[in-house]
Amino acid sequence: MDPDLPVLQDSLAEVRRHVSGIVEGLSDEQMRLGVLPSGWTFVGLVSHLALDVERFWFRAVMTGDPRAWESFSPDVSAWDVGADTSPAAVLSLYEDEARRADAIIAATPLDTPPAAWPEDLFGEFRLGSLREIIMHVVTETAYHAGHLDAARELLDRRQWLVLDEGRPGAS
Repeated sequence: MDPDLPVLQDSLAEVRRHVSGIVEGLSDEQMRLGVLPSGWTFVGLVSHLALDVERFWFRAVMTGDPRAWESFSPDVSAWDVGADTSPAAVLSLYEDEARRADAIIAATPLDTPPAAWPEDLFGEFRLGSLREIIMHVVTETAYHAGHLDAARELLDRRQWLVLDEGRPGAS
């Protein structure tokens, strides 16, 4: 086994836990609130992570799964979650896509190149291996976990991690 694999798996699992944990306890109404000026919602960001990050990078790009590619359309944004889709369903989708990604990671050597690449989406940008894709997903998920942190703190002052509870304004 590649010695990097457990570190990458643990890092990915931790940022996913952060995403799930920071939205835990929000009502359906709160999940649909646009707290920041850009207007994205908690449920929209989790949908983006499920479809545009987990499904896209692991199922579509890494394995070339044609069914995963079919879910992408320039006319439909994963960020836009209709009223007919519950936040619980989106969270379940995120967990399901993470499980599917974990199975791909467990079955694929880290140096394996992607099976498919969206040449028209990224110009010259390219990730050359599963290792690079995992690092990209960890980074993107961590960025978005930070976005969720900021929105959650503005919404109800809840913080995911407080390192210095003695500082002014800490809850």
